[in-house]
Amino acid sequence: MSHWADLLTEQRNRASENIDELSTLEMLALINREDAGVASAVERQLPAIAQAVELISQALGAGGRLFYMGAGSSGRLGILDAAECPPTFNADPNMVRGVIAGGPSAVYQSVEGAEDAPEAGARDLQAQCLARTDVVMGIAASGVTPYVIGGLEYAATLPCPTIFFTCNPSTAARIVADITIVPEVGPEVITGSTRMKAGTATKIVLNMISTAAMIKLGKTYGNLMVDLQPKNAKLKDRTVRIFMELTQLSRQQASQRLEQANNDLKTALVMELCQVDLKTALDLLEKHRGVVKEAVRHMEMAI
Repeated sequence: MSHWADLLTEQRNRASENIDELSTLEMLALINREDAGVASAVERQLPAIAQAVELISQALGAGGRLFYMGAGSSGRLGILDAAECPPTFNADPNMVRGVIAGGPSAVYQSVEGAEDAPEAGARDLQAQCLARTDVVMGIAASGVTPYVIGGLEYAATLPCPTIFFTCNPSTAARIVADITIVPEVGPEVITGSTRMKAGTATKIVLNMISTAAMIKLGKTYGNLMVDLQPKNAKLKDRTVRIFMELTQLSRQQASQRLEQANNDLKTALVMELCQVDLKTALDLLEKHRGVVKEAVRHMEMAI
């Protein structure tokens, strides 16, 4: 495509033209200096990211799903973020999904040419039974990935809410999406290697979106995870420590209360903080969409 040469992510970074002549320490210092500007580029996009969080949290709260869609590094980062939601927030594995050009094998090894087929993007979303209650976030550092564009175009026909992430402002205006997020990180240290600054920006933004959406869904109490899955020794210990932190109970008492709540931290918290039995705690959580603070406030107001 002739316009590739005009893309910001394809421009040559003048600061790193002679990177192969630098010492190892100088080379790393240069990369670090370039990376330092990524956070500022993301900061300038906070209003758009906030819009995305509101859209996504409303969709997830209503039973919809979030699909991250990308090719290569962009697709892998989407899959990574989606995979972290179930263990961190006890989210249903189907709530946040990653879709990558070339299918699951592309996570581990590049599938050449997979990103060049827009019809594949549409087909992969069809296979997920995409519904108008879902949200599709297309991730394309270059902004011209046919696979991603095809997916977004298909989503729009449902119509399904769409978000587009790119690091190329020149392409952002040409893509139809409800929300566009465009951190301008500039040319890469190694020309065109968008796994670097663009990839870092992608990771930061996806972290923000999934974390903020889960907070709004009541998956935390303050900055503490209260919907985590205690499936290994570390998470079991964290569950007890969080319960102790929020209730001021001893470790032995906390362990006993958790056992009474079938080792569900949210339920145990409502039981202890509201001084209610298991059934009442479960009813309160159901009534208040699983948000512990809302359940506790309801009981406080009732007293």
